[in-house]
Amino acid sequence: MILVVDALNKHKFKDILEEMFRLRARVFADRLGWDVNVENGMEVDQFDDLDPAYAIGLDDDGHVVSCARALQTTGPHMLADVFSDILDGEPPLRSPHVWESTRFCVDTKRLTTGTGRNSIAHATSELQIACIESAIRAGVSDVVTVVDPVMNRVLKRSGNAPYDYLGKTVPMGKVSAMAALLDATPERVASIRRTSGITHDVFATEVEARALFNKAHPANTDQAPVEIEPERTAAGMEALVSYCRDQIQAAQSPAERKAALELVDALAATLPAKQRAEVHGAVRRAAA
Repeated sequence: MILVVDALNKHKFKDILEEMFRLRARVFADRLGWDVNVENGMEVDQFDDLDPAYAIGLDDDGHVVSCARALQTTGPHMLADVFSDILDGEPPLRSPHVWESTRFCVDTKRLTTGTGRNSIAHATSELQIACIESAIRAGVSDVVTVVDPVMNRVLKRSGNAPYDYLGKTVPMGKVSAMAALLDATPERVASIRRTSGITHDVFATEVEARALFNKAHPANTDQAPVEIEPERTAAGMEALVSYCRDQIQAAQSPAERKAALELVDALAATLPAKQRAEVHGAVRRAAA
């Protein structure tokens, strides 16, 4: 099951995020030997301060076993600011319709081999499906992701082969790294599902994710159950308006502006009428 955590709900899942950062430390520092910042057993960098979206996979026992991070390319992101050598002198991608996906990893020590529900293959495919489906829902057309040769082969075997690559392959820790391009399309999702045999909805609700995580962490059971608020908090509304405004202001053509406005409409449609009007009014005034 995949839980999506972003600026609007991260206050509910601090413990799950910490487990995700510990998984990242085990994978990127210990296993791959990347030069990453690890403190208190958690791998966290400056891009985690930018309120990215995370897709976090939980196994049937409630452990965090996979994760990926999504950032807009209109602002700071890893390919532009850390892995720029990959671009080989070319300018970084800048578009409200392109996301960067990084820190994709699975817990190979906890997961089994094979294709069962708690296998590496299943967890990897679920995470890929969640990433592409989330991108489609957000109006994103393409995803750029920095991968090593092993992950590049995994993408191909999973029915999720990149359609192109940017720049060149460069050394990165114990491995090398490259920038792969994936189109966010229903056809790509269908290909991953067909290859993996996954037909179910891969996303967990907030309530389901909390209950599952508490199953593996009994000390958390005294926490108040997660409730789905009928209205966003003031902080949540501020973050949502800021996100929508950024999408519109980053548009560089009439087509991109139209797509950004459609994204605002889609996000606002999930809100009660009063807050929906608030989003439309604040965003459109800022974008005028």
